[in-house]
Amino acid sequence: MTGRVVHFEIPFDDGDRARRFYAEAFGWNVMEIPEMHYTIVQTGPSAEDGRPAEAGFIGGGMLKRESPTDRPVITIDVDDIDEALAKIESLGGTKILGRQNVGEMGYAAYFKDVEGNLMGLWQARS
Repeated sequence: MTGRVVHFEIPFDDGDRARRFYAEAFGWNVMEIPEMHYTIVQTGPSAEDGRPAEAGFIGGGMLKRESPTDRPVITIDVDDIDEALAKIESLGGTKILGRQNVGEMGYAAYFKDVEGNLMGLWQARS
């Protein structure tokens, strides 16, 4: 397990307003994917595969504000989401949404830590 922060998500009420704000305020490249109801966010230069092209920054996404993603979420890379969720629960955390397929890229899940913070998990498809 890498345990690295690899992604963030920012919820919005008005997608156009949020995309415009972050693009203009920080120069982020935002790309709406309507069929996924999601916006990809690149906070720095990206390689052809969409991943960061240089160290020191991560990309993220924006999505409609609704439960459980009604607040910003930090996502952590793991080797196996199911094992990570089991460990999280054994340490007092709570699974909010188990393994979800994310197209050809991998899998995502959400949990609450012992302080009640909503966090995400990411497992790349191998």
